[in-house]
Amino acid sequence: MRFAHDLLSFPWMLLAFLGIALVGGLVVTLVLASIARTRAEKRFGEPSLVGKLVTHDAAGRRATKGTLLVLGLALFLFALARPQYGRGTRLVPARALDVVVVLDFSKSMYARDIAPSRIVRAKAEVARLVQSLPGARFGAVAFAGEPISFPLTGDGAAIAQFFRQLEPNDMPVGGTATARAIERAREVFARDPRAKSHARVIVVVTDGEDLEGDPVVAARAAAADGIRIDVVQIGGRNPEVIPDVGPDGRVVGPRRDETGKPLTTQLTTAGETQLAAIAREGSGTVIRSERGQTGIEKITQSLSRSMKEELSERVETVYGEAYATPLALGALVLLLEALLLETPARRRRKAKKTETSPSEAASPGKKEKEGAHAAA
Repeated sequence: MRFAHDLLSFPWMLLAFLGIALVGGLVVTLVLASIARTRAEKRFGEPSLVGKLVTHDAAGRRATKGTLLVLGLALFLFALARPQYGRGTRLVPARALDVVVVLDFSKSMYARDIAPSRIVRAKAEVARLVQSLPGARFGAVAFAGEPISFPLTGDGAAIAQFFRQLEPNDMPVGGTATARAIERAREVFARDPRAKSHARVIVVVTDGEDLEGDPVVAARAAAADGIRIDVVQIGGRNPEVIPDVGPDGRVVGPRRDETGKPLTTQLTTAGETQLAAIAREGSGTVIRSERGQTGIEKITQSLSRSMKEELSERVETVYGEAYATPLALGALVLLLEALLLETPARRRRKAKKTETSPSEAASPGKKEKEGAHAAA
């Protein structure tokens, strides 16, 4: 026997407490009413004399009605918890996993606080992620100011190659539009008809410097479609100079603003809060880079464990609903309580009719005359 509702969760624990309090309060009220009635009879007179004045002692019936009322409410509360019983097992087939990797290609990803650079390290670990999850399908979104996508495919090498051939300098529009990138990832899933029946995950890899849009709203919309969003935040809170990388991949110096001051990148409090909100709205986790690691390997371990445990073929117990029985019994008990009267129904006494002969009915004055002669 088990219950469909988690009785230890806050709302159901509160309902259970209120139900028990209701039944307990009813029991206390009935007991106190019985005690008060007994005391009132003693104040009225001697119990032996009062008993002679009472045509029927309703104490037994009152106790029975109170017991039925408490029992009926208890059965209703039990049915509300939705009891279930195991009635067999079934084989749950394995469920496929689709992952869209959303990788930040803004120029701040050239920063070298993670060797050899944020973008190089991220691309290498994304390739390792793809290799570590055989059987899963992958899509890709590279984004800066505008996203570029690659459709879902079972060829992980194609995804790795897609990211490998791109550089932040190749992006047509600069900036960091995380919201657009998440929306593009949703479109990648939507364009594949098989994705609807698969477990879907978006892995956002970014340094957290979003410059436009509202990625939290986009994450909420993805979660409404049943898509989970995990966030990998690369880069720390300390300012890091953004290098200026030439077409040949060599660093020619720091990037500078219009005044000639070197540009730096760092994770702000607002950016950190926003990334946490994206993961929270997307029912996922946020992992921050530390000690020179990007954190992508933790996502790899989590997805691999999910494929082996949650998404793999398994046998589970099938439970049948059993709330109908206590619900019907509760209704029957309350019906009996309503039909049971405190006093038995009184029987009507039939009036006796006087029988008269037809001759007496025809001469009503006959008896009067006979009485007069008798008197004379």
